[in-house]
Parts: sequence; C-alpha cells; structure tokens
Amino acid sequence: MSLLELDGVHAYYGPSHILRGVSLDIDEGEVVTLLGRNGAGKTTTVRSIAGTEPPAIRSGSIRFDGDDITDWPADNIAMGGIGVVPEGRRLFTELTVEENLEMSKITRGWWNTIRRGGLGGGESTMSIDELYDLFPRLDERRTQQAGTLSGGEQQMLSIARTLRLPNLKLLLLDEPTEGLAPQIVKAVGDSITEIADQGLTVLLIEQNVREALRIADRGYVLDQGDIVYGGTVDELESEDLDEYLVV
Repeated sequence: MSLLELDGVHAYYGPSHILRGVSLDIDEGEVVTLLGRNGAGKTTTVRSIAGTEPPAIRSGSIRFDGDDITDWPADNIAMGGIGVVPEGRRLFTELTVEENLEMSKITRGWWNTIRRGGLGGGESTMSIDELYDLFPRLDERRTQQAGTLSGGEQQMLSIARTLRLPNLKLLLLDEPTEGLAPQIVKAVGDSITEIADQGLTVLLIEQNVREALRIADRGYVLDQGDIVYGGTVDELESEDLDEYLVV
C-alpha cells in the first residue's frame, strides 16, 4: 500500500502552470528520489505535498496514509506525519545547536493544543541523544550558535530538527546536498540512509544524480512540470537521461 500518492496534480503560481499532471507513489519504508534540473518543478512538488503556499493545486489529488490531503492546510499535514527539510535550511541562527533541537518542545505543545481528529501530538520521533548519535558533528557543537556552523553542519541540524517532530512518517528533503563539499555530501547521504534503515519513509529531491541514486530505492525524473521517467535505481542508471538531468 502506498504511503503517499500523487495522481495527476496540476499546480500553479498565479497564472503560471508549473506542475502538469504529476503522478507518483511512495510505499512505506522506501527512499524515493525526484530528479530534475533547476526549474523542473521539484520544489513545487514538495510545497504541493506539504500544503505550503504558493502553489495552488487546481486539479488532481494527493493521498497520504489513506487520507486525501489535497486541500488540507499545512498545519494539519504536518500533524498528520509529513516533515519537510526545506531549501535554505531556515535555522534559528542565533540559537545554539541544542536550542534549535529543543524548539520542538514548543512545537509539540502547540500541536497538542490545536490537534483535531487524533492527529499530531505525542513524543518526538527521535530524542536529542539519538540525534547526536546519528550526527556526531552536532554533538561536538551542541553549544555553538547555528549561524556559525559550516554549510554541511547546518544541513545536518536542519534534518535533525525535523526528526524531532512527533508522529513523523514521511520526510521530504529538498536539495539537502546543494552547495556542499563532496565529503560532506557523502556524510549527509549516509545519514539519510541510516534514517531510512530505522523505518522512516523518505522523498529525496535532488540534482546530484549520483548521490541520489546511491541512496534511493526508486526514482522519478521531472521535466517542465511533468514526470518523464520512473523506475528502479538500476533502470534509471541504464537509461540515457542526460537531457533531463545535471549529471
């Protein structure tokens, strides 16, 4: 059974038609990558799933864990178990590493107050100690301001903070390796693999084809707002997709 399913999603920024009938599915426990060049519609796909504005979905549907979430507000989608690590990391740069992670206590209290229909609330998906085991660099820098971390460390912190959210079932990662040195790319990729090994489902949005295919079970290729190819990693590696990808 698919945990996430997009069926013919058309999304717009104002009058601009960005997603043109996107369909994809992700089974529970999978790592699926969505590949494509800049401007292909990858981030719009993430925003459509997460319910953040823009874009506006004018047709098609998004189902998550058995529910049609197409018209749900972003808060309810997050409470239902979808966490997003966005482009740009969006950390509290003047707070320390540990203070950024502790911010989830505030978020949990807020969700417990407004949750409806049994969604949301509960304990964090991972404890701070578990996150330090997953990201030893953050443990070494727990008292350091987030704004003084390297780019790779900031990305690790952004992922770790999202893993503190309660009820997390699906992690959306939007270009997590962008702008990182090769050795840091591998470290971030290894952490994603370890997260998936613990049972979390992952949708990985990437331009780094080699790293994405090292991590993923399956993948889709997006071009000009449309899925042009989908298959296993082996199938993707055997196809000539250079016209759609940065290789």
